[in-house]
Amino acid sequence: MRIGVLTAGGDCPGLNAVIRSVVHRALTGHGDEVIGFEDGFKGLLDGHYRPLDLNAVSGILARGGTILGSARLERNRLREAAENCGELQRRYGIDVLIPIGGEGTLTASRMLADAGMPVVGVPKTIDNDISATDRTFGFDTAVTVATEAIDRLKTTAESHQRVMVVEVMGRHAGWIALESGMAGGAHGICLPERPFQVEDLVKMVEERFSRGKKFAVICVAEGAHPAEGSMDYGKGEIDQYGHERFQGIGNRLASELEHRLGKEAKPVILGHVQRGGVPTAYDRVLATRFGWHAVEAAHRGDFGKMTSLRGTDVVMVPLADAVTRLKTVPTERMYEAESVF
Repeated sequence: MRIGVLTAGGDCPGLNAVIRSVVHRALTGHGDEVIGFEDGFKGLLDGHYRPLDLNAVSGILARGGTILGSARLERNRLREAAENCGELQRRYGIDVLIPIGGEGTLTASRMLADAGMPVVGVPKTIDNDISATDRTFGFDTAVTVATEAIDRLKTTAESHQRVMVVEVMGRHAGWIALESGMAGGAHGICLPERPFQVEDLVKMVEERFSRGKKFAVICVAEGAHPAEGSMDYGKGEIDQYGHERFQGIGNRLASELEHRLGKEAKPVILGHVQRGGVPTAYDRVLATRFGWHAVEAAHRGDFGKMTSLRGTDVVMVPLADAVTRLKTVPTERMYEAESVF
């Protein structure tokens, strides 16, 4: 069997572990041949690829990023790929394509599968917002990075009697903010799933200061937004890939709190720090398992599906299930956090 593999969308800790696992299982377990398309679907369309053998993936288990590169592609080019999937499959002589990516990548993968290309997907998103799997690799690393940042910021906030607003990733789902905020003991957590009242945050900080606690840390997801009338904050434009350009809630909220409290408030935008660096042990193991099961599914002819973690088991689920809806933070998880913080 000749297997094609690509990584698309935003980079994520654990991508290289999947690539390594696919190559190892395919070559040593089945005697397959593996090629890697460079820069995501762009490489598939433009013919940029290279063979992947055991030497090519040696030493990449703990590396962040992706050795194949990644790029987002305009929707019209994705449609082009679907319309020409038969010709693309013949051109490269591949028996199956294993795309590794998030919601956009899995949507494109479903388009290709519906058009007739044998596809086995592997879900990737640090936001943990794909509903068809309990966890995605990269999420644990992002939460670990954000938690360490909150831990560190507490000491400097206390030293200078400041309010620190820590902005973490999470466009439409607040899992990183929820779990890093809980793990780091943030005093306020703001999620995209529920608009926040700025006055509630002001009261929380004032109450802390009245008890002699001269600092506060607020963890806010990048997609969080204030309740209507709570604070001046508008929606951003939509970019060429269909994503909203957020207006920078961390900066805006810190400025608003400083104005209302009369106390120094500093924004800390973690941004792509959460994506970079080495993956945690959990993410390396999950990514490796996903790669192994993707190859096994390919040999069973289990196409049009993706790997999924259900409990502790890796199973295959239809790609359609992955893109039906986002997995957002449920109300009961918010109540858990509120009862402790």
